[in-house]
Amino acid sequence: MENDNATPAQAATPRKPAAPRASSVSADPATPSAPRAPRVRKVVPVPAETVAAVPADESDLISRTRRPFLAGQIPLKTAASIAVVAGVLGGALGVTVAGITGSGFRTVVQPLAVTITDAGNPSSATAVAAKSLQSVVTIEVSGETASGAGSGVVYSADGYIITNAHVATLSGEETSPTIRVTLSDGRLFPASIVGVDSVLDIAVIKIDTTGLVPVDFGDADSITVGSEVIAIGAPLGLQNTVTEGVVSALNRSITISNEQDGFNFDLPGSEDSALAQDLSLPVIQTDAAINPGNSGGALLNSLGQLVGINVAIASSGSSDGSIGVGFALPATLVKRVVTDLITDGTSLHGRIGAMVSGVSASDGVIGAEVQGVDLGSPAADAGLKKGDVITSFNGIPIRDEVDITAQVRSVRPGTETTFTYVRGGVSREGTITVGSLE
Repeated sequence: MENDNATPAQAATPRKPAAPRASSVSADPATPSAPRAPRVRKVVPVPAETVAAVPADESDLISRTRRPFLAGQIPLKTAASIAVVAGVLGGALGVTVAGITGSGFRTVVQPLAVTITDAGNPSSATAVAAKSLQSVVTIEVSGETASGAGSGVVYSADGYIITNAHVATLSGEETSPTIRVTLSDGRLFPASIVGVDSVLDIAVIKIDTTGLVPVDFGDADSITVGSEVIAIGAPLGLQNTVTEGVVSALNRSITISNEQDGFNFDLPGSEDSALAQDLSLPVIQTDAAINPGNSGGALLNSLGQLVGINVAIASSGSSDGSIGVGFALPATLVKRVVTDLITDGTSLHGRIGAMVSGVSASDGVIGAEVQGVDLGSPAADAGLKKGDVITSFNGIPIRDEVDITAQVRSVRPGTETTFTYVRGGVSREGTITVGSLE
């Protein structure tokens, strides 16, 4: 159940898992054939001084308490666990890297230049790599208790770089990390944090140089399911790595949580720390090979245009590497947040003031069921009532509470949008002006 002001009693009462759909994989632990529970690691929250603050008393979709999600109850309906792919390498990843838990940087020997042939074919991965490699960087982060690496994407010629919040801050392990950026040609620069959005896992860092080649942003309509996409980053610390695949699904939502049954960040040396809140992220799903270290890197269409920032992978529990299920934050959302972080140093997130859950009744309706509405909230003003089932929001299909949370959070406050809901077996349409979480 999603709600900022859920009482501990509410949050501690597990909701019985819905029966799996025909295409789903059962994750009922009581079933002998149930898949292995996802591996759990915890992290500390991103430091308050570097993130967009989220008031603890605001009422909205994301619960401040622990949610009893089981692996089979998330939108993916699989037993896979999702591990955010900050490139922090450690023993859990089956990779031995000196100094990973110390205060020094890792040292990875890389070629200073990459030569690509057959760049004349505009639809090939080689052409995309030739165009976009120079816009992707490797980011190394070091602090007193942790160190690691990820990827980033050049946003502007004067040194602004996009990455994930969990890369820039080691998921909050470091309050004042030392950051170093390696360009595709091998040049090294110190970097500073400009702004961090811990709710949507986006960060902007800055290096002191000019003449960089910004990435070309693509339109959201430039990809569909089956479209060719190329991922560029530094998986396992291997700079300038290019992988190719297709868009597996659009309008997917994932939850990253420190719950025993939930999804979580996968960082070494963080077993005793915890997220300040669960994260619900709207993502593009791809089978392009994405591994730890790809976080913050580029997902590009066949024209070399940015369509996503790689953020997470699914793990089978027995493998920490790519199993063909990776996720990227949509570039349109990233661009909006990055603009806010550069302009204001912070980014705002949407709220509608409703408590929701997965559909409890087996009445053939799939969506997010309203369990309560705050007085005077955007949801109340829009006419939503307890028992309504939201089936679409802002044109995006809603399958459960994770979907609606992710979609609401990604909308700029003050935006008027449409939604569809079912009441008494009748489908209806409405409009809602999204409020602000902050």
